[in-house]
Amino acid sequence: YFFACTFSLLVALLTSVGGPAVQLYKWGLFTCLTTLLLAVMYLQSMYMHLPTSVLDSPTHGFSVSRHNSCTDPCRIVLVESIPEGMEFNCSTNPSIFQSWLNLIGEARSSLDIASFYWTLSNKDTHSDDPTAYQGERILKELIQLSSNETAVSVRIAVNTPQGSQPVEDLNILMQAGADVRKVNMRDLTTGVLHTKFWIVDKKHIYIGSANMDWRSLTQVKELGVVVYNCSCLAADLEKIFEAYWYLGQEGNTIPSHWPASYATSYNKETPLELQFNGTSSTAYLSSSPPSLCADGRTQDLQAILSVIDDAREFVYVAVMNYIPTLEYSHPKRYWSDIDNQLRRVAYERSVRVRLLISCWSHSQPSMFPFLRSLAAVQDRTSKLDIEVKLFVVPPTSSQKNIPYTRVNHNKYMVTDKVAYIGTSNWSGDYFVNTAGSALVVNQTATLSTELTVQEQVQAVFERDWDSPYSTSLTQHTDIKKLCTEIKYEKI
Repeated sequence: YFFACTFSLLVALLTSVGGPAVQLYKWGLFTCLTTLLLAVMYLQSMYMHLPTSVLDSPTHGFSVSRHNSCTDPCRIVLVESIPEGMEFNCSTNPSIFQSWLNLIGEARSSLDIASFYWTLSNKDTHSDDPTAYQGERILKELIQLSSNETAVSVRIAVNTPQGSQPVEDLNILMQAGADVRKVNMRDLTTGVLHTKFWIVDKKHIYIGSANMDWRSLTQVKELGVVVYNCSCLAADLEKIFEAYWYLGQEGNTIPSHWPASYATSYNKETPLELQFNGTSSTAYLSSSPPSLCADGRTQDLQAILSVIDDAREFVYVAVMNYIPTLEYSHPKRYWSDIDNQLRRVAYERSVRVRLLISCWSHSQPSMFPFLRSLAAVQDRTSKLDIEVKLFVVPPTSSQKNIPYTRVNHNKYMVTDKVAYIGTSNWSGDYFVNTAGSALVVNQTATLSTELTVQEQVQAVFERDWDSPYSTSLTQHTDIKKLCTEIKYEKI
């Protein structure tokens, strides 16, 4: 209608010289404007009555927010697991075990858990250690929560168990009433589902390094955060979970373009504005690999590079593995994205860089030459300041018999501006083809006298850095002796 009217008006205007032609032009103009108005009203009416599926509205009760502020009274708590026998001169944060119990106690309608694997009892690890009681208590509470006696929907997205990995916990939970989907990331991306987070009632969340493993509560050093009463953030994390849940359905593959219901407006460019513990903050959730990131989602690697790039004074990193390669790639591939960024900020802006890397019997030998290379970037006259320390969790003779324990499993970074709490080790595989996630929090705008999340994470790093469990890495450090021949009972 619009183009036909426009054409008619042009013809009338070009052929009019006055008299009746002018009247014809005026009548044509009136008719076209009336038609255009009616067309707009008709289209608006049609849009309002379109089916929700046509509008790409979410299928899970959430959508892309039209604004980036949140009025929820969000409360954030830094939590950690300190292995049995480890002692520090200063206080530690609330335990992950107690935080998980709190979250289970808060559940009234739903609990969604994204996890790598499940070994919550001594039976799973063929051990007989009394400290497994914490994991067994969590499993018992989850079984009770999943039963028909409660109105809580329990959903678990887990990486498809490989080989001899235990599945009894999952089977018991399914028998109790939990809904479990196994995500075959090996077939989907050649990686694994390495994420570790909880969502309770779509308003409380946990995210961090701890697996659904009793050892993560008492024998492995872990760090994470719990956020209470924060539906804005929980709804956004739910979108990441729903992607896993979709991929866990038999026959589903990764979409070439994720539907709008998985998209977000919270990212490193436009983070969510909210109050954490009454303190002005911004936050967003990142995810990996890129193929699992819907529109608007910041990729986990880009979040890390951005946090490092924004630093002006220091970058402190605590991760189990740090290696600039694709660890599980054949043939071998070099991967230097993060390594280059750390060197760049140290050189260009004299940013102080500290890396606290785990040292245990399962450490990759090829990791240490790369770490020594970074540690060599230390020259006072050139204002180059990169230092690397190795963190050892010493075992007793009995603790040595528990498989895959006594290690600092943390996966976080803190700068003078930002706290980054993630679920991935720092090698290329975890950002290219393995599913992970992270929470990025900035509270630099606050005027509060309360400790910010950034200050709390910084305090944890400095506590560990200055502890007797840390040793500076030099060209002469005996890695084998330090990491694999620990013979003392305690420090």
